[in-house]
Amino acid sequence: MARKKTDQETDMQFEEAMKRLEEVVRRLEEGDIALEEAIGLYQEGVTLSRICSQKLDAIEAKITQLVEEDGQWKQKPFHVEGEAQ
Repeated sequence: MARKKTDQETDMQFEEAMKRLEEVVRRLEEGDIALEEAIGLYQEGVTLSRICSQKLDAIEAKITQLVEEDGQWKQKPFHVEGEAQ
């Protein structure tokens, strides 16, 4: 069953999500937190990671590259080398 996105997930900018994710990771790496807090931070980190990934995927889908074929310039979808298409 697909999880419904919260308003925060929908409205959050990539930069905001990435900054908060870095804070969460830093806090978890410190290691001096209660188990319940660590679990909450881990869950928040997973959500933030998902937000960042979805936003990057959406941007990648919009990017095109110009390539020259048969003496003419054409637009083609952008794909990262080594990534499944």
